[in-house]
Amino acid sequence: MTRRRSFDVVVVGAGPAGSACARRCAEHGLSTCMIEEQGTIGYPVQCAGLLSVRAFAACAVSKRSVLHDVSGARIVTSRGSVLAFDARETRAYVVDRALLDQEMAMLAAQAGAEVRVKTSFVTRSGSAILTRGACGGEEIRFRVLVAADGPRSRVARDLGMERPGIFLAGIQAEIPREMDGRLVEIYPDASPDFFGWIIPSGQGRARIGLLGKEQVPSRFQAFLQEQGATTCHHLVTGTVPLGVMPLTYGHQTLFCGDAAGFPKPTSGGGVYTGVRSALHAADTAYEACSSATIGDEVLCHYEQRWRSDFGRELELGFRLFSIRQRLSSEEIDRLIRVFREPSVQEDILNYGDMDRPGILLRQLMKNPRIYPVLGLLLRSGVRQFIKQ
Repeated sequence: MTRRRSFDVVVVGAGPAGSACARRCAEHGLSTCMIEEQGTIGYPVQCAGLLSVRAFAACAVSKRSVLHDVSGARIVTSRGSVLAFDARETRAYVVDRALLDQEMAMLAAQAGAEVRVKTSFVTRSGSAILTRGACGGEEIRFRVLVAADGPRSRVARDLGMERPGIFLAGIQAEIPREMDGRLVEIYPDASPDFFGWIIPSGQGRARIGLLGKEQVPSRFQAFLQEQGATTCHHLVTGTVPLGVMPLTYGHQTLFCGDAAGFPKPTSGGGVYTGVRSALHAADTAYEACSSATIGDEVLCHYEQRWRSDFGRELELGFRLFSIRQRLSSEEIDRLIRVFREPSVQEDILNYGDMDRPGILLRQLMKNPRIYPVLGLLLRSGVRQFIKQ
C-alpha cells in the first residue's frame, strides 16, 4: 500500500511534546504525521523522570508508567545544613519515561495520527520535508510543521533560527539506596551552577544525577563517591536548553518543547511546559489550517498563547537561575537557615509549586522572616518582577 505523502500537520519528534501535539491535531480532525528518528520511542532515556502531579496530568495517560510517588524534598548542603519538608500528599511521580513516551505516542496513533519511527528529518524544501528511513529517502508535504525534535533541533538549524542561549549537560544513573521514599533529595553543592539530586524509585533503588554547565562528568563521579555509591546502572546523559529562542514560529513552523528552549530554569524539567506548548501549537495549527492562508499573522497566535500560559514563569525562573550562578555555599546555607523558620516552611508546604515558582515567591515576599536574605532577591530584580 502506498503511504500518504501529504498532511495538514507534520510533527518532528515523538517525545511528550511531539506526541501531545500529534494527538491534539488528530483530535481536531487534521491529517497528522509524526516522525521519530529512533527505532523505539522513548529511547535513549534523557530525563530524570520526576514529574509534578500537574505535569503528569497534562500528559493525559494512565498510571502504568508510575513507579513511585513523592510528597516532599530534603535539601542538603556540603556544610551540613538540611531543609526538609513533606506535604503528606503526592506532589510528584517518579516515572518510567520510556513507558510514558510510548503510551503518549500510542494515544496519538489511536487518535488518528500516523506515526513513523526510524524516520529522520534531513532538510526542508518549501512546504515539504525530506526524510530518511529504512526504505530510503522520502518527501512529506505539510501545511504546518511542528518542531518537537529536542534541544539540538535539526529543524531549527535547517531554518537558521536563533537557538536558546544556555545548554546544560546532565548525567544520571541508578544506584542501590535505602532512603525515605517520600522525599527527593537535593544537593546544591554537587553542581555549583545548578544542583544534584537523588530520587527514590522504590524497591531499595534510587536515581542519582546532576545538571551543570561545566565539569559535569567529574562532578558526577565526585557526587557518587560522596554518597558511597560503589556501583551504578542505567547510566544516561542528556542536554537541557535554557532560555527561550527569540521567535518560536515562522516559515509555516511552530517550535515547542525543548526545541524552543522551554525547560524550566529552576529544575531543568521540560515535560510540563513541553506538553502545554504542544497543545497550544496544535490549537494554532488547527486555526491555521482552517484559514485561507497559513502565514505569520495566524502562527503568531501560538507565541501569544504559550506566553500567556507560562511565559512569565519562565522569565522568573531564568532570573532565579541567574541568582543561582552567583550564590556561594555560605549564602546557600543562609537561605537554608531562613527557610527552616516554621512560618516559612508553612508557606513552602502551602504554596510550593514545581511548575510555577512565582506562586511561592509572591507569598514569601509577604513573610518578614525572609527579610535577612531579602538582599539576594533585591540585587537580582526578582522582587520587582514578581510584583508586576
